[in-house]
Amino acid sequence: MFICSKLFELRKIQHLFLVFLVFSFSQCAKKGRPDGGPKDEDAPLFVTANPPYETINFDEKEINIYFNEYIKLKDLRKQLIVSPPLNPANPSLISPQGSPSKFINIKILDTLKDNSTYIFDFGNSVQDNNEANILERFKYVFSTGSYIDSLNLSGNVKNSFKSESVEDIKLLLYRLDSSYTDSAVYNRKPDYVTSSLDSSNYQFTNLRKGNYLLVALNDERSDYIFNPKTDKIGFLKDTITLPRDSIISDPISIFKEELPYIFRRGKEIRKGQLIFGYQGKPKNLKVETLSPVPDNFQTIIFPEKGKDTVNLWHSLIDKDSLVFKISNNTVYDTVTVKLRKKELDSLKVNDITGGVLNLKDTLFFTTNNPVVKIDTSRIVFKHTDSISFPYKTFISKKESKIGFLFEKKQKKPYKVNLYPNALTDIFNTTNDTISSLFRTRGTEDYGEISITVQNSKNIPVIIQLTDSNDATVVQETSSKNKKISFNLLIPKKYKIRIIYDLNRNGIWDTGNYLDKRQPEHVEYFPEVQEVRANWLLPIVLNIKELQ
Repeated sequence: MFICSKLFELRKIQHLFLVFLVFSFSQCAKKGRPDGGPKDEDAPLFVTANPPYETINFDEKEINIYFNEYIKLKDLRKQLIVSPPLNPANPSLISPQGSPSKFINIKILDTLKDNSTYIFDFGNSVQDNNEANILERFKYVFSTGSYIDSLNLSGNVKNSFKSESVEDIKLLLYRLDSSYTDSAVYNRKPDYVTSSLDSSNYQFTNLRKGNYLLVALNDERSDYIFNPKTDKIGFLKDTITLPRDSIISDPISIFKEELPYIFRRGKEIRKGQLIFGYQGKPKNLKVETLSPVPDNFQTIIFPEKGKDTVNLWHSLIDKDSLVFKISNNTVYDTVTVKLRKKELDSLKVNDITGGVLNLKDTLFFTTNNPVVKIDTSRIVFKHTDSISFPYKTFISKKESKIGFLFEKKQKKPYKVNLYPNALTDIFNTTNDTISSLFRTRGTEDYGEISITVQNSKNIPVIIQLTDSNDATVVQETSSKNKKISFNLLIPKKYKIRIIYDLNRNGIWDTGNYLDKRQPEHVEYFPEVQEVRANWLLPIVLNIKELQ
C-alpha cells in the first residue's frame, strides 16, 4: 500500500512537470516581445549592396540593397529623389512595395549619363516592419565615371509672406555652362535635385565642382519643371560656386508669381447675375455693355473676394444674350453671354455682427443682390430702452452690403428692425422683416499694443498686426522713428509683420523669376503677442537695413 501511494505521487509530479514544459514552450512560440519587455526603437541598418555602395564605373541595370531586418517602404513615391533626375517616361522599378522584405531591388530602365555620380535618396521611406522605426535619409550612391563626386551644399527655405514654415520643397541645381539659358526652369530637368521633405532645411551631397543656379520649387506635378500657374518658386540671385559656397546663410524665399492678365470667360450663374473670370491681376478692369439696351438698363459690378472673378448684376431684360467688352488698360476682349436662367433670387439680408459690434467697426448687413435704394422710414434703429438716436445709411461701392453710421456708446444694447420694403435691389425686389440685436463693449474690454519704431535709416515699412492665420487685422506705414498705437484690440494672440515697402506703393509685392526680382522682404517679430483686456503691451521694433 505504501509503495502504490509513492508511485501515485511520483506520477502526479511528472504530470505537473510536463504541463509546465508545454506551457513554457507555448509562451516561447508567441510572436512579438513578452509583455513588459523593452520596445524596439532601433532603426534598420544597411548591411551591404550588390553592386557595392559607391561603386565606380557603374554599368549595371539592377541593384540589390540588404538590411539587418525586415523593412517596408512607406510613401516611396513622395519620398524618393533620384539625382540627377531620370526620365519620368522610364522610371526605375523598385520592389518590394506593400510587403516586408530584407532587401530593396532597383531595376534601372533609363539610360544613365556618363561620368556622373547618382544618388537614390529614399528620404524617410525605409522603416522596420514591426515598430516603423525610420532609417532617416537613406541613400544609395554610385558613379558611372571613375570617381565619386563629393561636394555638398546646404541651406534653408522660407515662406516669402506668411509665418508658417514650408515643407516638401524641391531644390534644383542647374549647371551654368554653354547650354544653360534662363528658360531652363520651364523646359528641362535640373542637373541635381534634392528635397526638404518635412523640414525647411535642405542638403545636396555628391556634387561636382562648378558654377550653379539654385532654384526652390513646391513642385505640384513632381516633374522638376516650373509651372507658374500652379507652382511657387524661389531662387538665389547670386551664382553658386562650388566648393566655395557650401553653406548658404540666406534662406530662399518661396513666392507665387503674379500671372499675366488673360480674360477667361463670362457666364450666367443666376437670373440677372453674370460672372467674368480672368487670370492674373488686372490693373484697371472694366466691363462695358455693347448690346442695345433701354436707357434705364443698369449694371452693378463687384469683384469676388479671393477669386479671379468679377460679378455683374444687370437689370432684367427680355433678351437671349448680352454682348460685353472686357478691358484691362490696353487689352480688350468681347464676350457674348447667353441668358437662360428662368428663376430670380429673392432679396436676402444677413446680419453679420454676431451679436457684438466692436467700437472701431461699422455696422453692416450683407445682401445677395445689390441694393439700389434704402427707405429709412421703414427702418427703426434704437437702443433697446426705446431711445432713438440719429444715424446715416449708405450703400457700399465695393461689396453687396449696406452700412449704418452712428455714434457708438460703450456697453450699450442696440436693436435694428428693417421692415418690408426698406431695401430695394437692382431687380426691384424688396426685403422681408429683418431684426438684429447687438451690443457694444467697453474700452476696458479691449487691449492695446504700443510699438516704438526705431528706424534710423528712414526705410519705408508697413507694420501689420495679424491674426493666427497671418490675415491682416490693422496696419500702419512708417519711414522714420515713430510711436504707433494699435488700440481697441480684441483680446487674443497677434503677430507683428514688417514689410519692407521699398517701392513705397503701400502693398507687399511678390517676385518674378525671369525679371530676377525677389519678393519684398518680410519679417515677423519673434514673439507672438497675447493681448488681454484693459492691458497695454509696449514693443520696441528695430528696423534693420537690408543688405
